Amino acid sequence: MHRQIAGKLTGPISKWIVFVGVLVITGLMSGLNAKLIDVQNNEASSWLPSSAESTRVVEELSGTVDPNDIPTLIVYHRSSGLTDDDLAAMDEHAQQIAEIDGVTDEGVISPNAAAALEAQGQQVPPLVSEDGQVAYLALTFNFGENGWNDIPAAADEIRDIAQIDGGTVHLAGFGGQAADAAEAFEGIDTNLIMITLCVVIVILLFTYRSPILWLLPIISAVVAYTISGGVVYLLARYADLTVNGQSQAILGILVIGAGTDYALLLVARYREELRRHADRHEAMAFALHRAAPAILASAATVVVGMLCLSFAELNSTAGLGPVLAVGVSVTFLVMVTLLPAMLVICGRWVFWPKRPTFGSPEPTSSGFWARVGKRIAPRPRLVWSVTACLLLIACLGLFKLDPSGLPTEESYTKEFDSIQGQSLLVDHGLNDTSNTVQVVANTDQVTAVQGAMVDIDGLGEPTPAQEIGDGRSFFEATIGADISSPTAFGIVEATRDAVHGVDGADALVGGGSAFYLDTKAASERDNKVIIPIVLVVVFLILILLLRALAAPLILMATVVLSFGAALGISTLLFTEVFTRAPFFEVNEGFAHTDPGFPLFTFVFLVALGIDYNIFLMTRVREETATRGTREGSLVALASTGGVITCAGLVLAATFLVLGSLPLVFLAQLGVAVALGVLLDTLIVRSVLVTAINLDLGGKIWWPSKLDRGAPRKEAPAPEEEWAPA
Repeated sequence: MHRQIAGKLTGPISKWIVFVGVLVITGLMSGLNAKLIDVQNNEASSWLPSSAESTRVVEELSGTVDPNDIPTLIVYHRSSGLTDDDLAAMDEHAQQIAEIDGVTDEGVISPNAAAALEAQGQQVPPLVSEDGQVAYLALTFNFGENGWNDIPAAADEIRDIAQIDGGTVHLAGFGGQAADAAEAFEGIDTNLIMITLCVVIVILLFTYRSPILWLLPIISAVVAYTISGGVVYLLARYADLTVNGQSQAILGILVIGAGTDYALLLVARYREELRRHADRHEAMAFALHRAAPAILASAATVVVGMLCLSFAELNSTAGLGPVLAVGVSVTFLVMVTLLPAMLVICGRWVFWPKRPTFGSPEPTSSGFWARVGKRIAPRPRLVWSVTACLLLIACLGLFKLDPSGLPTEESYTKEFDSIQGQSLLVDHGLNDTSNTVQVVANTDQVTAVQGAMVDIDGLGEPTPAQEIGDGRSFFEATIGADISSPTAFGIVEATRDAVHGVDGADALVGGGSAFYLDTKAASERDNKVIIPIVLVVVFLILILLLRALAAPLILMATVVLSFGAALGISTLLFTEVFTRAPFFEVNEGFAHTDPGFPLFTFVFLVALGIDYNIFLMTRVREETATRGTREGSLVALASTGGVITCAGLVLAATFLVLGSLPLVFLAQLGVAVALGVLLDTLIVRSVLVTAINLDLGGKIWWPSKLDRGAPRKEAPAPEEEWAPA
């Protein structure tokens, strides 16, 4: 039945219907995919659940403090000391900057203007350092809900205006950070995809050794990315799905990587069937019949694994799951419809210069992976024991993993303008006035709440309280530390402990640092909840697929061991290699990781790493029925080794492309996932799992009766899928 369905998709007429139909859908979705960046929400506040304390503060202040306000600082520095002419120039710049679209009615406060306000008795923070080398202008942008997209243009205007001869000027505060983040993600919808495609093309050229064949998987991957981007746009636009720059970057990487993997498996099987069938349409029907179930099982595992992220408390993580699930689902559909249609439309010539002609001999079983299996077979227990011990040793690197978070100056692989400005403020004893704690409390207890905050180190003097209605009042206090640093987190925690202790105040503490602290707490909670869910779900999928308990338990243990080893080795690379690497401008950033890093790495490695075990073990089960488990394991390794290795190399290379973005989190994620995928394909699948299969034999299928002494059919001649030289 499956072969009949496959044949209907790739018949002499139906292939053209499928081809044209997919292209029409692609054309309709291309415009929506191009607008995906317009529905991104990269504000930290939108990532948090409504139960977070900082989110509750935003809700209470919604009628008083506009959540679209973007406090911004323009930092001036002269190492010999700012002159009177410099301060006068700052006054002129303030007047010009106040005319820029998006600057609020409060205008721009300069040091001279601040001095005048202070003389009138108003409370104004110092805008000039004691050594006279640093000063800053303070302003607020408000572009409405489109602030993320409009801030880069406003930042460029400021940089054109704010210049002093012999000195430097930097854009800092929330506005500076937003502008730098926009620059970091600039071109993510085109540049990252182009780099990824170039990497994959090179690998496919070496794999197929054909100047033409590589085009079909690449075209299919681009189509899959276009359609999936359009679907995600619709979900973000009309179903309130949270999409940010990170999720769009990972979507492109995953679609191209997974799509190429599926293409490699399908093309390998099609090439084999072309040698057995004179009619290419019949050959494709058999190829789809035999390859599609394994590809479907792989895609379903990834989709279900990604959907487990929906249980996250952090909205950005919960939104990532459906985004990637859509991408993999669309990719699967494209790879079993468009790619087969294009292959049969083109015919055998697309494999030139080595066309698989009808009746030509199959590759022999004496390839590299067959030799690996023969080396393992004499002493499988020794092999898997030594391999497992080496992986356990690699896990020791986890003791150096520090997922406490990335301060602003460690979040990028190069030193952005806002980081330089922030460093100048800290080094010269000035507080970033854009970073405050926002405190909401009952009006009759607000004085007591302010008094409870007096002795907190690193916290500025509270501003006068203002009523916000319903018996509640609001005030702020400046935090004397980087917005996402452990020091700032400690100040927020101390503030919360102090104000929560005031009876009858019902005080809440929010603000920028509070957002980051609540994000960290939500990430830590997600790590504890989602990782077990993913393990259970993938385990159940393996039970259904392999119809056994022992084999799924073994596979899950090997994947978890591979994850630990990949994370351990990656951590050592981050802390001992990358922090000393001259090609990164900000090397200290790799000493720490984002709190969500372990979870993201785990989900990707388990969902993707188990794929290769699925490809191997489904073939082992198929061969066991006629050859027995031990011989079937060797045949399966030899027949799937080449194509799975190429698939792993493609996926690892695509994730490494994330390092091209100047974001430490994505660079770390790309390295860890790439390393884990390589471990899975080259060591875990080929050596560890195969050795365990050879050692335990038919016991791996317990409680199934497969290979438990029942008579076997006569084994057919060994087959091997095409593997690259």
